[in-house]
Amino acid sequence: MRLGVLDIGSNTVHLLVANVRPGGRPLATTSRRSVLRLMRYLQPDGSISAEGVEALLAAVAEARRVAASENVDELLATATSAVREATNGAEVIALIEQTLDQELQVLGGETEARFTFLAVRRWFGWAAGQILLFDIGGGSLEIAAGADELPDAAASVPLGAGRMTVGFLPDDPPGEEAVERLRAHARETLLPVASAFGALPTPDHVVGSSKAIRSLAKLVGYPVPGWSNNERLLLPRASLGSWIPRLARLPASARQELPGITPDRTFQIVAAAVVMHEAMRALDVDELEVCPWALREGVLLRYIEALEWSAPGA
Repeated sequence: MRLGVLDIGSNTVHLLVANVRPGGRPLATTSRRSVLRLMRYLQPDGSISAEGVEALLAAVAEARRVAASENVDELLATATSAVREATNGAEVIALIEQTLDQELQVLGGETEARFTFLAVRRWFGWAAGQILLFDIGGGSLEIAAGADELPDAAASVPLGAGRMTVGFLPDDPPGEEAVERLRAHARETLLPVASAFGALPTPDHVVGSSKAIRSLAKLVGYPVPGWSNNERLLLPRASLGSWIPRLARLPASARQELPGITPDRTFQIVAAAVVMHEAMRALDVDELEVCPWALREGVLLRYIEALEWSAPGA
């Protein structure tokens, strides 16, 4: 069976097509992204502008066309924080559903964290023990922890890289004073999360699963041997902290020349670095390991699980 997962996020509209079967792992065949950075289209009243809605619907229509050309049997369409929290979100969701000609699953922040945690758990396996997960997107930061497939704790805070860039680092380059204001805001926002997660068992693995975290790990981290001769990327907090002043002094055009920083991340990477550094500090994490699976894989895995239970003889 060929499935598509359409992830309408704060930074991109991302279509993942994969072949799936009950009891098997999803085998990706196509990955197509449209970069939107929806946060730049937010109006003072919290709504997405007409220009932003037009760009979003064009990206959704293109994703639907690609899904049809890939002979997708079913398209699982999800939307996350940017659409969910916009003051005109209900209207935008209706337009997306009209463009797709199907319902859109709008994920709450904690649901995002749970889907992503499932993907990370399946990637690492049961032997990984207690996992602490960080996932930063354009609109929010998700944190989850636990020793099972469902986390014991899951939280979502409005510290996404796009949201923080618009709110705290609008200048290019942003400069150190703006970075310090963002740092203070992130630290205060994370206080209740740190208190709640601090009561949980010490993690055996600390994992980051987003594209922004992968970019930062490629810039400041280092690879170590992994399973099946694959390299694992590690992101150390100390190295990340030392790079933040340099990133804050560079204009966006220069940041994209750095290792791991793609053009679609160059505007938001400073905010991502500051928020992740503060999140790691708040939860007393020295380094984390990058996982290649994230939300889209979690949605696929949950669907495959439903197929397993509905299969004949199940």
